[in-house]
Amino acid sequence: MASADFPAAKRTGRGDEGFIALIRCNVPLSVGLGIFWLAAMVLIAIFADQIRPYGITAMDLASRLSPPGNVKHWLGTDELGRDVLSRLIQSIRVSLIIAFGATILSAVFGTALGFAAAQFRGAVEHLVLALADFQAALPFLIMSLAVLAFFGSSMLLLVCLMGFYGWERYARIARGLAISASAQGYAAAAVQLGATPARVYLRHILPNVASTLIVSMTLTFPEIILMESGLSFLGLGVQPPETSLGNMVGFGREYLTRAPWVMLAPAAVIMLTTLSISLVGDWLRDKLDPTVR
Repeated sequence: MASADFPAAKRTGRGDEGFIALIRCNVPLSVGLGIFWLAAMVLIAIFADQIRPYGITAMDLASRLSPPGNVKHWLGTDELGRDVLSRLIQSIRVSLIIAFGATILSAVFGTALGFAAAQFRGAVEHLVLALADFQAALPFLIMSLAVLAFFGSSMLLLVCLMGFYGWERYARIARGLAISASAQGYAAAAVQLGATPARVYLRHILPNVASTLIVSMTLTFPEIILMESGLSFLGLGVQPPETSLGNMVGFGREYLTRAPWVMLAPAAVIMLTTLSISLVGDWLRDKLDPTVR
């Protein structure tokens, strides 16, 4: 029995092989810049309290709508004399927390339903696929506007609402890959040796489909950033005194002709962040997804 420690599972793990190849390959300049930008955004979000020069509600009325380049306010100030750089740093943190939390929630929920459909088949599979079709056809932005208008906005509600977006993508991917992986010898061997279905999926099937799911997460993440920005722009996302990237763009549009930096700074961060994630995601798909090789 010592030789039955599922060696095939290690040899067939596309996720491990993909990441080893990923480390060894050369990174294009555009992808390298994208990774650098995303790393900078994550560090800013983590250490926002330490690097923020002012509080997000601190006002300097004598410096209202001060342009960038000021010694006291590097990126200028808004209509209330609040430091744009400080608010931008906090906005990066809030937007990334919402996008990251919602992406993880969407991936976990969708993958769990996909695995359930692959395990039980029959009526459970039909139900999951029907729910996925319904969710894909749902006008999500309109539904979000209705939910937020009725219940009010909060960080937790935004994360849960955004997490509901896109789960059907993970459910379909997880179901298809799980059915394929279950047909391989190592999964059947694990079952014959007494492994529970949960152990088989978590220890043997999930590692083999992880790379494809990670690539899908790079598609969901920028979509959620843009959706949160759109809701905040419309006044139904993050509420004052808290701030987010979309929140800053929404308030800054009123001063676009007089003080364009108030709106352009967060808009540039949104654009560069979504572009960086798209570049890195495309590169990861080329490297980790065997169907495009």
